[in-house]
Amino acid sequence: MNAPLSAEMRELYEQVILEHNRHPRHYPENPPGSNHHAHGFNPLCNDEINLHLRVEDGVIQAVGFEGAGCAVSIASASMMTEAVRGKTLAEVHSLFGKVHAMLAEDGPLEEVGKLKVLAGVTAFPMRVKCATLAWHTLQAALENRADTVSTEEPAPSCPQPA
Repeated sequence: MNAPLSAEMRELYEQVILEHNRHPRHYPENPPGSNHHAHGFNPLCNDEINLHLRVEDGVIQAVGFEGAGCAVSIASASMMTEAVRGKTLAEVHSLFGKVHAMLAEDGPLEEVGKLKVLAGVTAFPMRVKCATLAWHTLQAALENRADTVSTEEPAPSCPQPA
């Protein structure tokens, strides 16, 4: 279990989130030759992201996204694009597992590098889904899934009026 955030770490978290929200990296971008795409949606906050990747020879050569959402969602997507560009698919899958463990399971911070600043979101449990949306969308893009990634279970369908 991770220790509570120090005042310095919390301040860094807030600064990084604000910086990436104000100036997101690889946004709005759809890199030329993109061959993997996915759409993600967080119905709790209406966060939405379209992610585009160009994967060649098992390496993410280019990545970009567009969408709208809360500061945490946009910042996480921005940080994710920086973290995965130039990585092999094996490295990206491993990084996904580590980031997900850090955010959703209170996993270790040591193995995620600069992304450890995202651990600050765990102080706000409702924001964890905002932070993980881009990462789940990344997984869907790598799997070439056509369905929209959601941070929530699908709502039961409502009966239609006759």
